[in-house]
Amino acid sequence: MIITRSPLRITFGGGGTDLKSYYENHGGFLIAGAIDKYVYITLHRVFPPGYIIKYSQLERTEDVNEIKHPIIRESLKLLGFNREYLEITSMADIPAGTGLGSSSSFTTALLKGLHSHHRNLVHPKELAEQACKVEIDILKEPIGKQDQYIAAYGGITCFEFGKDGSVKAAPLKISKETLYDLEDNLLLFFTGYSRSASSILKEQDDKSKTNSSDMIENLHFVKSLGLESKAALERGDLKKFAELMNVHWEHKKKRSGAMSNGKINEWYELALKSGALGGKLIGAGGGGFLMFYAADTARLRHAMFGAGLEEVRFRFDFEGTRVVTQS
Repeated sequence: MIITRSPLRITFGGGGTDLKSYYENHGGFLIAGAIDKYVYITLHRVFPPGYIIKYSQLERTEDVNEIKHPIIRESLKLLGFNREYLEITSMADIPAGTGLGSSSSFTTALLKGLHSHHRNLVHPKELAEQACKVEIDILKEPIGKQDQYIAAYGGITCFEFGKDGSVKAAPLKISKETLYDLEDNLLLFFTGYSRSASSILKEQDDKSKTNSSDMIENLHFVKSLGLESKAALERGDLKKFAELMNVHWEHKKKRSGAMSNGKINEWYELALKSGALGGKLIGAGGGGFLMFYAADTARLRHAMFGAGLEEVRFRFDFEGTRVVTQS
């Protein structure tokens, strides 16, 4: 039996510049942090020939091409699996569609498990590239590259996306004090809304492909905010970082009318009046998690609980996608 896990993520700045339609012309930059909430994949050799696939559905087939789950099917094909004796099961700490990159965490955890099944060592960069190949190149999902890379690498990491498709990863150079302050004062609250990121990201992708001046200028500005956030975090100026999150969120909302709604805007304003110095919605938008940096965490928690939002507490993960056990 092999069990792998892959972390979910939050984005600190520059989100959206990791889509090919933008970075292939302008280059992209963002900062993402892996958190200790995970997607787990279990692989178990079984005696009957074929595949048993367990997720929200149950599949049984001897032919990999008949597997309905697209990521599982294409990952198996990519790594040369044909007629295996495998049971594949998935579990997650947080539901899909909540803006924390669960789809790519699923893909990296699955690929890591399949490599381990064949006794292959795989570098985080190769793992991320293969996950991008499955999700973006083969399945044509209108998503960026940050989720696959931060899941594979872990940590709080800066990513540069080259016009040629190359990705450079480097850890954010912050002090332990700043790291602990982030862990203590960054709060995540679930809005209760789950959604697919594809429709919102497709709108951004389509506008970028047609060189919409408003979209391109918006992403230029967001990239500059990502670089400013990097500088603020590395010098330990968390108040400035929180202010930049506010600016980021205001510009992010302009990308799509589906980015926010009246209830999310109401909760956001309540948070700013209740101890939050800054915040934004995590992920493509439309639901998922609100993240705030708070000067008064107790006051903010009380206000959000009163509004009916549930907090998910977290710490950062510095291991990335890994094998938990193999026997």
